[in-house]
Amino acid sequence: MRILITGGTGLIGRNLCALWLAQGHELYVWSRKPEQVPAICGAAVRPVRELSELNAVPLDAVINLAGAPIADRPWTQARRTLLRDSRIALTECLVSWLASLEHKPEVLISGSAVGWYGDGGEQLLTESSAIQQPDFATQLCADWEVAAQAAQPLGIRVVLVRTGLVLTSQGGFLSRLLPVFRLGLGGKQGSGQQWMPWVHLHDEVALIDHLLHTADAQGPYNACAPQPVRNKDFAKILGQHVRRPAIMAAPSFVLKMILGEMAGLLLGGQHIQPERTQEIGFEFKYKDLKSALADL
Repeated sequence: MRILITGGTGLIGRNLCALWLAQGHELYVWSRKPEQVPAICGAAVRPVRELSELNAVPLDAVINLAGAPIADRPWTQARRTLLRDSRIALTECLVSWLASLEHKPEVLISGSAVGWYGDGGEQLLTESSAIQQPDFATQLCADWEVAAQAAQPLGIRVVLVRTGLVLTSQGGFLSRLLPVFRLGLGGKQGSGQQWMPWVHLHDEVALIDHLLHTADAQGPYNACAPQPVRNKDFAKILGQHVRRPAIMAAPSFVLKMILGEMAGLLLGGQHIQPERTQEIGFEFKYKDLKSALADL
């Protein structure tokens, strides 16, 4: 297959490239820094600076993962604009280009996040659930999905992957927590009762590959392990894994004072089940947190 990836140099993108190169697919990565693509994604991956370079290439699939990290910096007005432009404006540009093609790809798999649901409290959420508590992160994901769904009237199968916290040894969320927990300074955040949907990187990549090859898959799919945990239990299990106590709680008011509205990412949560994901026959290799951390 000929596959175009946006966000291909990111954590999930580069692991998809490794998998699909091994499967023999022809890969293209659209990047603001195309000169870095071969080193990060693989020498056989073809970098793309402008989409027009692919006008004559009969693509089979597009994987849209581009987006500035949402939790790296405070949500100033400039940061909010960047977060929206790197997701929504980029996706709108991508779909507009797809509309201009004579030969259109069969499928667009577009990134999203469990933040789409907002803070769900104790409500059990599946892909058929409605938005629970609208906030900036929720609106960001909702608008991102709407932008991707604009490809559907073009005859393109649109798949939306709502991803939880990705656990990996290659960086990301876990790499920020481990040094703190290894010093014995880890613990719950806020009440610790909030649910934390998570997914092992292996399963995230395997799910996207599964969705690519499942011809009738369309709409939203939760990329979250079927056994989510509460924040306090996540801290306890991670502390046990590094053999350190996890009793240094971070009070809600401190997180709100430091992070502002972004604190909602830590203090809110979603009790999510990957219902549609499992209905299409996808099997998670890492269903529980202990086995995921043991592997990592």
